[in-house]
Amino acid sequence: MSARVALVTGASRGIGAALVERFHEGGFSVAALARSRVDSPHAAESYVCDVSDAGAVAETVRAILARFGRIDVLVNNAGLAGANSLDPEGDDAFWHQVLAVNLNGTYYLCKHVLPHLPDGTGRIINISSVLGLKGAPDQTAYTAAKHGVIGFTRALALHAAPRRITVNAICPGWTRTAMAEGRMRELGLDEAALAKSVPLGRMIEPREVANLAFHLAAEDSAGITGQAITIDGGALV
Repeated sequence: MSARVALVTGASRGIGAALVERFHEGGFSVAALARSRVDSPHAAESYVCDVSDAGAVAETVRAILARFGRIDVLVNNAGLAGANSLDPEGDDAFWHQVLAVNLNGTYYLCKHVLPHLPDGTGRIINISSVLGLKGAPDQTAYTAAKHGVIGFTRALALHAAPRRITVNAICPGWTRTAMAEGRMRELGLDEAALAKSVPLGRMIEPREVANLAFHLAAEDSAGITGQAITIDGGALV
């Protein structure tokens, strides 16, 4: 009950799994949240929750507080990506689903967790994307959602500033995850071809994103808030 508690969403794989491991290594008790049970030795407790469901989020946050008695750091990592159609005769369901998971989910978690974060040391870290800073022609829903996450982060940072709670966004570029592999297949790219578009010549590892998130959660980062920090190997330089 005395350990600091980190709540990580989208915790079952990829960046989320790396976040759970890194915060555990850093001495946190980690509440790992995903759409399916998180099977990780680094999670103190696993919670099944659809972040796009406002009621489920509220119930899950209550359960975490009942279990741990506190939440110190919230990392909103849950995300959904994919190409969406702008065909006038097409179905809009995927557009709404992408915004519901990426943007609404971030809002719901922040709304229910923020009142319980400790003044001065509370941290919110929202995982956006480089597509929160630029566009992609077939990713209009994902791009809109991730731009929204950055705007929300900046506004929330101002809202939380009187309590000295920091709110920041991380914008990963091509990161070695199953989601990225699926996107590469859509674009007909392999890793070697992709690396040529990145100044550092490689993909980002999930652990690198987790390390940055852990740094933003540290006491030494108390002066960093309202920022959208890119980790992309120099692709947006």
